[in-house]
Amino acid sequence: MALLVQEAMTAITSLGLLPSLILGVVLYWSFRAHRQTRALSHIPTAGGPSLPILSYIGAFRGLIDDRQILQEGYAKARISSPFLSDIAHVEDNSTRDLVEELRKAGDDELSLSRAMGQIEYTLGHHPDDAYHTNVIRAQLKSNLDAVFPTMYDELSTAFDEEVPATPDWKAYTTFEILKDVVARTSGRVFVGLPMCRDKEYLALNKQYPVDMVIRGLIIRSFPDELRPFAGKLFSAFPYHLRNGIKHLGPSITERLRLRQEYGAKWEGRPNDMLQWLIDGAPCDEKLTVPQLVTHMLHVNSTAILTSSVTLTQALLLLAANQQYVKPLREEVEAVLKEHGWTRKAVLEMHKVDSFIRESQRIAGIGNTHIFRVAMKDYTFSDGTFVPEGTFVAMASKATHTDETIYPRANEFDPFRFSEMRENDNNTEEMTSKYGMVTLGTNHVPFGHGKHACPGRFFAAVELKAMLAHLLITYDVRPEKEGVQPPRSFQGGANTMKIFFRKRQT
Repeated sequence: MALLVQEAMTAITSLGLLPSLILGVVLYWSFRAHRQTRALSHIPTAGGPSLPILSYIGAFRGLIDDRQILQEGYAKARISSPFLSDIAHVEDNSTRDLVEELRKAGDDELSLSRAMGQIEYTLGHHPDDAYHTNVIRAQLKSNLDAVFPTMYDELSTAFDEEVPATPDWKAYTTFEILKDVVARTSGRVFVGLPMCRDKEYLALNKQYPVDMVIRGLIIRSFPDELRPFAGKLFSAFPYHLRNGIKHLGPSITERLRLRQEYGAKWEGRPNDMLQWLIDGAPCDEKLTVPQLVTHMLHVNSTAILTSSVTLTQALLLLAANQQYVKPLREEVEAVLKEHGWTRKAVLEMHKVDSFIRESQRIAGIGNTHIFRVAMKDYTFSDGTFVPEGTFVAMASKATHTDETIYPRANEFDPFRFSEMRENDNNTEEMTSKYGMVTLGTNHVPFGHGKHACPGRFFAAVELKAMLAHLLITYDVRPEKEGVQPPRSFQGGANTMKIFFRKRQT
């Protein structure tokens, strides 16, 4: 394929067609952008002029500072109307009623899968969403008590190996360390030992989501008519699938053999995600090595990257704000004294939960959530019209820092939600609304509605257990004293270091 591309580019260049090709692409996207802008001209614009060619000023600015553009648009609309951003013409819908309408709309009206990008090229033949999601929602959540001991065993072992607890300070690139620990811990629950510690398998699962996003963006830049060709040209999925089959194929083949020989409920079958996918398959046609590997790639892509980023931001904030270490440690130690390392103990760590939720609010992943694409012309209840093909999303970061929703919204207040829980005199069922897994229009790190992250309960237990383990095992300090971490992962948090040593106090 690479040779074909090289030969094609050589031919185009030798014939003097390259300038014409570039000009054609620019004219195509200018015409397309102008046509879409005219169809959305009734919506206020943020980020720059919406005229042809000039709209790219806003698009370029959005690549550099999309948070500021979205904040400007949110302030302009101010809970009264949607607004239009020239970042790929995203209509950011920020009123509560419209967000509810956005998340409730049918997939034939406003589609999540279409908004996720060129999924047929980045994920191959996309896994059956209902089957896949139901297995995660039902089995992963219901088995949390059973898998917690192995989860904690793996995370503690991983930290021991990746960050040895020594009396001397040593700096580590936070994201890289946590990505390894999260990959191993999730892998222990998903495929078990010894595969969860295989370095090549871990490298596959860490690289796949990155390639999926980058290749999807490249493919999306092509006109619709050329995307099948671009997908074949740029998709990394075939490579990752072959690599996944290399590592998981033997285990899957053996499990399917035992299922065939002894029945679906064969004695001694593993209690892990791979087995749940096999047991939950709606028909035998789903039980093939390539399809099951595709599911596992998808599970890992969502579990590893988001949890690693979330924990990185939380730990950077903890290192930079040492005054919160003592109350967090006191809570963790009190709960562990009563319950030991169990899921029940983790559920009672309300301050730890609040700390992570507040870090999600103030420095969470991305500036928009609840992504959809209009599959046909659609009119919201307030009369806002969006034509077919419009990308619609919620300006989540602007919502999370809205002073009318969160007092002192730009201040990092790690016990904001645990204090709300303590001050609420209602039942535990009511106070649970302050937990990090609770969904709502004002808190959307895990999405909202029927397409919300089905694995959020697992992610929350994993993240809280990891932060609790770090608190009682290590002292941490920032690379630069007195410097708060950036509130954007892309703004440098992904390369920041933290100093670790064995806990001294």
